[in-house]
Amino acid sequence: METNLNKTYDPKEFESRLYDEWMEKGYFASKPNKDKKPFTIMMPPPNITGQLHMGHALDHTLQDVLIRWKRMQGCETLWLPGTDHASIATEVKVVERIKKEEGKTKYELGRDEFMKRAWAWKEEFGGKIENQLKKLGDSCDWDRQRFTMDQGCNDAVKEFFIKLYEEGHIYRGHRIINWCPNCKTTLSDAEVEHEDQPGNFYHVKYFLKDSDQFLEVATTRPETMLGDSGIAVNPNDERYADIVGKTAILPLVGRELPIVADEYVDMEFGTGVVKMTPAHDPNDFEVGLRHNLEEINVMNEDGTMNDKCGKYAGMDRYECRKAIIDDLKEEGFLIKIKEHDHAVGTCYRCHTTIEPRLSEQWFVKMDKLAEPAIKILNDKELQFVPDKFDKTYLQWLENIRDWCISRQLWWGHQIPAYYCQECGEVVVAREMPEKCPKCGCTHFKQDEDVLDTWFSSALWPFSTLGWPNNTEELNYYYPTNVLVTGYDIIFFWVVRMAFAAMFCMNEKPFSHVLIHGLVRDSQGRKMSKSLGNGIDPLEIIDQFGADALRFTLITGNSPGNDMRFYMERVEFARNFANKLWNASRFVFMNWDEEMMNGVTRSDVEANLTLADKWIISRANNIVKDVTHNMDKFELGMALQKAYDFTWSEYCDWYIEMVKPRLYGDDVEAKKAALYTLTYVLETILKLLHPFIPFITEEIFDHLPTANGMIIVSEWPEFKEEDNMAKEEAMMDVMMDGIRNVRNVRSEMNVPPSKKAKVIMVPSEDKLEAVEAGKDYFKTLASASEVEVRADEAGIPEDAVSVVIDGVKIFIPLDELVDFEKELERLNKEKAKLEGEIKRVNGKLSNHGFLAKAPQKLVDEEKAKKEKFEEMMKSVEERLASIQAKLS
Repeated sequence: METNLNKTYDPKEFESRLYDEWMEKGYFASKPNKDKKPFTIMMPPPNITGQLHMGHALDHTLQDVLIRWKRMQGCETLWLPGTDHASIATEVKVVERIKKEEGKTKYELGRDEFMKRAWAWKEEFGGKIENQLKKLGDSCDWDRQRFTMDQGCNDAVKEFFIKLYEEGHIYRGHRIINWCPNCKTTLSDAEVEHEDQPGNFYHVKYFLKDSDQFLEVATTRPETMLGDSGIAVNPNDERYADIVGKTAILPLVGRELPIVADEYVDMEFGTGVVKMTPAHDPNDFEVGLRHNLEEINVMNEDGTMNDKCGKYAGMDRYECRKAIIDDLKEEGFLIKIKEHDHAVGTCYRCHTTIEPRLSEQWFVKMDKLAEPAIKILNDKELQFVPDKFDKTYLQWLENIRDWCISRQLWWGHQIPAYYCQECGEVVVAREMPEKCPKCGCTHFKQDEDVLDTWFSSALWPFSTLGWPNNTEELNYYYPTNVLVTGYDIIFFWVVRMAFAAMFCMNEKPFSHVLIHGLVRDSQGRKMSKSLGNGIDPLEIIDQFGADALRFTLITGNSPGNDMRFYMERVEFARNFANKLWNASRFVFMNWDEEMMNGVTRSDVEANLTLADKWIISRANNIVKDVTHNMDKFELGMALQKAYDFTWSEYCDWYIEMVKPRLYGDDVEAKKAALYTLTYVLETILKLLHPFIPFITEEIFDHLPTANGMIIVSEWPEFKEEDNMAKEEAMMDVMMDGIRNVRNVRSEMNVPPSKKAKVIMVPSEDKLEAVEAGKDYFKTLASASEVEVRADEAGIPEDAVSVVIDGVKIFIPLDELVDFEKELERLNKEKAKLEGEIKRVNGKLSNHGFLAKAPQKLVDEEKAKKEKFEEMMKSVEERLASIQAKLS
């Protein structure tokens, strides 16, 4: 085996090459295997609307870590990739491109031509996203890649719709829906984002019929007055008991409005009188149904007023609002305008303010479907990590409204409903009916609307495995193990997958939902185009390598929390990779193939030193800790522990301890050292592989004791026989002593090249540790010799002392300091400080400076003076001590 790594760490040299090799050898591929336990993750399908962003990079890194870890643990891992058609988002992009490149609207092109352009978009961007994910290191089964509009998913969507319809869960009805006037389509409740916006309450007089008495009604949307069909008060409100059943007159319009009593009205809010606009408000709609109020739609699809609005017809809704306010004011109906900030619903795609609108749409009746989805959480069959997100999931399901699933778009799954052109009969079927079951006519037209994107995404955990067919994959891989996703789509997607799975499969879709937060910039702001603070993960990969990006995303992450992205941390990650690379090169450069050929643990057991046993035991316990953290989805904590062990204990301590044996003449000692170095390095590489797969694979390929590729190697396991607590405790004593000696030398400015004798006086229980580890002081604490004594007799009084648990350490001052050189250094330091004190005193006695300088600057100079004088005092004391020593 070629053990020589390149001199410098250059991820560009091997990352693409290794990914191609993994692919060629089929290591990402999966097939049902009854001899192995399955572990399945369905990739949340990225939209085909654009580029990979940092949120994708985090999401995919977390999934890849889990898959690589479980693959090494011997599971039959399936990470199934795919992309989502993203109905609204994609249609908007395609429409924009058609307008820009062809100067046409989608209607001018026609549905068939538009769909050709949309599929072309999918081919272009779906391929781009795949290549970007490969750069990141995604080890998913690309041969199983799915698209939410491929034939299999399309069949599943039809089956789901028909099954829901046949069991009475889908209906077509006239109801209030959320309407985006810009996208010109309905939106589900989950697709509406609420923003706090400044607005007003407009207080308006509604006179009672044939009376001078009026009711004071407040509204935030005066333009909807044109659709008013009633007035409501609370039946328990004594103020209005005498007017229930009477009639009010709609200002400006003159329409008669019945006054009804309904518990919906809050007596404590405002005046306790509410205008009812059933066609433009969901609550008013429900009240209207109870009291048989007329539903008057006054708005067009584009947000302009329709022909029912008289002189306001054709106006934009906000233009109409202004005109109505002016007219109310002029005719004496406006009482006052009061500023009022309120939450406004906006489209999650284009951020246009949505309009509640009465429309005939397709709905899923959610009350019964929600119950099994609630039960699997309460029964702990489905668990959120962290569990604080149980609340989000339950709040949504327990308060769920019927789901509007029809969208006035062309790109998406067309609704499998067909309308008889003779009698209007609606037939829900897998294919267009040949004959109307009601009138026998053969002329049918399919519903032109498409289904909500989330309708197909809800089926993702099982439609991708062949449902509605009873496939081998479905039986083996389902239910899946983990869903990794952001907290922002729990109600969009997680909830829907849960109820769809319980309805179609009668089984949970996954066991755990690992929730991550957003990746924010270094100032904590959300990354966005408008702020220009987005960071392209592909640029980071190009500059620092995929491993550095992955390391940064994992170490900065804890389940459910947002993280801040700092470039300094990417550089830090790159430095760690460099440290691992150089440590591995050191091991390989000292490898002796002839001497080490066939050497096993039993061959070196008798020659293992305290340091060897300590590092083997520490590696063993780190395996236990990291595995425990991984089991709990604490991936950031797991990586931190593996990193700390690698950098500090292996590189900074063990490699330094082992050098004298590598360079010495004792063959058996060298064998034990090389065995331990490579054994622990192999453990380190395996623990780090799920997180930083490329560098670990490249080093593993050069590791003389390794076989095959690390991606399919066995995950290390804790071994009780390697749990050497005694040796760890002994080594802790020695390391503590070395640290303290180093600190003393540093405080006294003793250069590492200056060797000094170390005398150690241990308590009886620490004697074994001191005897076993004393030689490490020569390597790591610049000791010229190490002497172990039973007591302090004969130790010079002026020896520098360090006390640790059970051990006193002394360094004779004569050994530590060259007094002539130290005297020279201190006199130079004194002269320098005298100059600084003179300068600062000059400033502080300058009246001009004191008069003109800001107080902050004056205070800084005073602080400097205090610091310099303290330093001078210390230098003078040290000088006096040395001069006394020399006299």
